[in-house]
Amino acid sequence: MKLTVFGSTGGTGRQVVEQALANGHLITAIAREPKSVSIEHPNLTVVQGDVLEPSWLEAGMEHADAVLSCLGTQDMRHATTVYSQGTAAIASAMTSMGVKRLIAISAIPLSARELKSPLERLVVHPMLYHFFGGGYDDMKRMETEIEQTDLDWTIFRPTRLTNKAKTGKYRTAINEPLKNAWSISRADVACAMLESVTDRATYKQWVAVAH
Repeated sequence: MKLTVFGSTGGTGRQVVEQALANGHLITAIAREPKSVSIEHPNLTVVQGDVLEPSWLEAGMEHADAVLSCLGTQDMRHATTVYSQGTAAIASAMTSMGVKRLIAISAIPLSARELKSPLERLVVHPMLYHFFGGGYDDMKRMETEIEQTDLDWTIFRPTRLTNKAKTGKYRTAINEPLKNAWSISRADVACAMLESVTDRATYKQWVAVAH
């Protein structure tokens, strides 16, 4: 398959690119600074583009079967628009190029109240919002942007991310509670994202994912 990846220089995005290449896919990575993409592979094409400029993004989506967005920011505490505005630009470019499949990353604290345990609802997630509320607020705007499109989208909501190695073993829940969801490696989030590309059961769904 031909996949376009955003956020390829981040922890999860890099894993998406590496695993997709290992699986034999053709990958286009969109990067504002192409030199920041350190991976080299004959099936990898790096296209310069600013995520906030849709006209620059279209060149990387030609004939793409799916787009995987791993957008992120190192400063989650303060207000940001990288998730919402960046994803709106991606969706606009996808629509222009006729690409339908979008897989994006959010976070499990954005899950509906009824999907959370009392501990998550009253202690864990409020504490996370205290430290990372700026990012979560924009992730919520991003989710709303995606829901309003006609794309075949999937939003993954991982729990606490780690840098542990890929195991290929993870649990998911589609619009349902995911018990004991404490952590997951970025490598296994990438694995879950790639495995969902052709999984129609995840279309227009929110997917919690954890070990």
